[in-house]
Amino acid sequence: MTAQLDSFYPTRVAFGTLDEIHLAASAALPADVRDFVEGGAGREITLRANREAFDRWRILPEPMSGVGVPSTRTELLGMPLETPVLTAPFGGDALFHPDGHLAVAQAAQRRGALSIVPEAGSFSYEQVRAAGPAAARIAQLHPFAHAAAVAERVRHAGFEALCVTVDCPVGGFRTRNMGNRFDPDLRYFAGNLTGEDGAPGVAEVFGQLLKHGGTVWDWGQLADAATEFSLPWIAKGVLTPAAAERAAALGAAAIVVSNHGGRQVDPAPASLAMLPAVRAAVGPALPILFDSGVRTGSDVFLALALGADAVIIGRSAIYGLAAAGAAGVDRVLELLTEELRTLMILAGAQTVADIDHRRIVRAET
Repeated sequence: MTAQLDSFYPTRVAFGTLDEIHLAASAALPADVRDFVEGGAGREITLRANREAFDRWRILPEPMSGVGVPSTRTELLGMPLETPVLTAPFGGDALFHPDGHLAVAQAAQRRGALSIVPEAGSFSYEQVRAAGPAAARIAQLHPFAHAAAVAERVRHAGFEALCVTVDCPVGGFRTRNMGNRFDPDLRYFAGNLTGEDGAPGVAEVFGQLLKHGGTVWDWGQLADAATEFSLPWIAKGVLTPAAAERAAALGAAAIVVSNHGGRQVDPAPASLAMLPAVRAAVGPALPILFDSGVRTGSDVFLALALGADAVIIGRSAIYGLAAAGAAGVDRVLELLTEELRTLMILAGAQTVADIDHRRIVRAET
């Protein structure tokens, strides 16, 4: 029987491209919330550099490779992934859609991705875990005095790893928010920060993040706290080889190469620019996740080729969430994975592990 082609490209979809999702999200969000999502620190040099860094690389085609059905499957700390993409632990998620991280976890579960659940989210760890248990397996926390108690709480909730944000002792100098006099209701960030049962209150944590003069941990204090963690921990917010080596030496099970999406130090190096040096510093065995600037499947490919094992999407996930809730996040993950799969065929990469530096080249200047 001759195969029939229903249409050249899918026609019965709400969003044909990632750009359409971004436009829909921009239209759905109030201007100050949109700036909260899109903005960075200072003059936003780091924010722009994150995207510009991807433009300095090209993917090498591999004709006649024999690769027709590549596999995007991989794993992280024993947790399987159908696609090498995780969603970021962005806080205040109900600002973007009433279902917030509940929807993100549901979409990630459907696509075989992992969802990192935030401490400062609109819903509790337990609520998000229940919404998408196959995806919501990593819990994020801040290295504050309550870290060990949070680690024990999430272990009881069924989480399998911790993600410790190490680059945010205080929030960055975020000029768009300042110009907008951005003042969201802290209840959007209080899903876990209830002030009850030993948990800190949301005002206490944001007092630390938004004002100078609080107690700031060093690596030694984190190492001491980690002795009480009964779960493997990931250091999120590592940008230099020295910091990567320190995190690995102190027992981090993985690291996230990240400049916090350009929201902390400005100007700082682009995350992608630092990724090869960080990989060289820690060697091939330690899992490296990458975030800051990933918008397309080609970005995923380039990050993997430069040393990452998987990527984390923050703004892209928010775009999907704001545009259409769980369906929007689902479509973002679908489009990222489909573009990655297409590029794997064209570049001759059968598996995610086959995507390495041999498949890319620096762009001509």
